[in-house]
Amino acid sequence: MLAAVLLLAAVAAPHDVSTWIPARWYSHDPKSLELVRQTPVNCLLLEQRDWAKSFVDDAGQRGIATLGVIRPEDRAEDAARQAANLGMTGVALEGDFPDSTASAVEHSGILAVRLPSRANLDLRAPLVGTYQGVWPGVQIQKDGVAVSAPSGSPWIDTNAGFLRFVRTVAGGPVWIANMPPRGAVLTAARYLQAIADAESAGAHWVIALDEDTSKGLLSGDTKALDLWRKMGELLRFYASHPEWRAMGPYSTLALLEDANSGAYLAGGIMDMLAAKHTTVRPVALRSMQLASMASATLAVNVDPAALTLPQKDALRAWTRAGNTLLTAPPGWKMPMPDDPKQISLNREQIARLGDIWRELNSLLGSRNPGGKVYNAPGAISNVVAAPEGRPVVVHLVNYTNYPMEDVTVRFTRHFSSAKLLAPDQPARDLEVFEEDAVTEITVPKFAVVAVVVME
Repeated sequence: MLAAVLLLAAVAAPHDVSTWIPARWYSHDPKSLELVRQTPVNCLLLEQRDWAKSFVDDAGQRGIATLGVIRPEDRAEDAARQAANLGMTGVALEGDFPDSTASAVEHSGILAVRLPSRANLDLRAPLVGTYQGVWPGVQIQKDGVAVSAPSGSPWIDTNAGFLRFVRTVAGGPVWIANMPPRGAVLTAARYLQAIADAESAGAHWVIALDEDTSKGLLSGDTKALDLWRKMGELLRFYASHPEWRAMGPYSTLALLEDANSGAYLAGGIMDMLAAKHTTVRPVALRSMQLASMASATLAVNVDPAALTLPQKDALRAWTRAGNTLLTAPPGWKMPMPDDPKQISLNREQIARLGDIWRELNSLLGSRNPGGKVYNAPGAISNVVAAPEGRPVVVHLVNYTNYPMEDVTVRFTRHFSSAKLLAPDQPARDLEVFEEDAVTEITVPKFAVVAVVVME
């Protein structure tokens, strides 16, 4: 009876997963936790070979959560019991498990975080996560030339559009746990881009170093230690502004989409708009109501056939109020992959996006749906606002290998002040220019990340 009471107490213990900043950790030596302590990371995902009670206990004393990684090929229930016996905070179910197995683990008395494929996301989970993601960066051909998208911008591999959609629908914390590409030689900037790609969308990338860098970090290699310091600095920058995660999209342009119409794919319409620096508000087709369109004056629906009759009526009422709706061309379908594990569009599918992109470009013309960024090829922007409308925050992430400068941000409303924040420089006020109900600021030189706060 006493054991049962203790087990229930452990299950009932609160775990505020929204405060966790995760990383994969490839050591069971408690001394390595000193490296973790140098960063805001407070949740470690451990491979089974590194499950050790001394490490788990030491991590717990430092306020660091530990999750034992379990994959479908493992004996999941036995592994979960082992993790519980070691005193771990929980387990991370990485991969697609049978529902019966996942449920058994979740009811075994230990916290379970699911990291399935994108196709099997559980958007109702307290923490929504996936192990699938592209590695962020500008796509470069063998001859060194950047690949172009149908929008004309450099093609950027990014998870941001997917994460922004999931964050909008799920509302709670979102993790993306993709690994560094095998065999690739990655610069510090590429790791910082991976962090910012998720953080600027209000999510967390589960930090994962390539094998050589991880070994170098644990052995005290100077280059690896310097990278770890920079990563910690960037994580600390975002962690010091938790209010950004509570902000919603700032745009008068709504993109109606769902998992069946490209919302889970990298390189879709959301990413193309972000690369063109057009603000956009993702709206899930499944839950589209008139209230979700309240602040939008333009909308794009890529899958009209998916709307229910009440949703069609709501959109008709919305357009009768003077708003503009763009639907996909007759006979056009979003080029969805046959393989459910495919998470990014191939060249043929990208080319087919050109049809709807031309229509969308024609609709937008010179319109500014709230805010627009200029002179930033190779970067992605995301503009969000507090629930009360101010402040408005502009996230800029540079995916190129060189610094950016003289980036212009233009708004169609009045702002009296602008402040530039970046992880590698002190906060500074920016000069605000106003003319004909347009507010404009210029962002000076920055390396990977710049955030502008407008008041």
